[in-house]
Amino acid sequence: MEPHAGSALQRHTLLCLMLAVAQCVLTQGCGSHYKFAIEEFCLAKFRLEMQELDQSQWCSWEDTVELYGELTNCTYLVALNMGCYWPNRMVDEFFISVHRHYFHDCSLSGRLLRDPPNRILGPFIVVPILVTLLMTALVVWRSKRSEGIV
Repeated sequence: MEPHAGSALQRHTLLCLMLAVAQCVLTQGCGSHYKFAIEEFCLAKFRLEMQELDQSQWCSWEDTVELYGELTNCTYLVALNMGCYWPNRMVDEFFISVHRHYFHDCSLSGRLLRDPPNRILGPFIVVPILVTLLMTALVVWRSKRSEGIV
């Protein structure tokens, strides 16, 4: 059996379980049951997959795009099967909490933000200071030599 076949079987089983639960709570609306369903089915699977990744890879879009897409699709399928609108307020809150937990240190480019090395940062600090001091000295020197000005 190929490695992807087991994963596909797990996804199919999860989808069937989701559909069964959705049918049981369909008559009860989209309140706390929807939130419970996306946390139990979607978030639980996402947590397991994120734990398989090294934490340093969490900010790498290439490494997490498939997992994030599956999480998004899962919340959509649960909403669809429960007769809920998607996206909705609970989905927004759900993804905000996911981002706060997994992606809070990530920049928009996907790389961790940090200061550049001192050899690069130093000239950007020293040069403006030296130019300011030089211009101040030039103004003071020029103001003391006022004889050539008409």
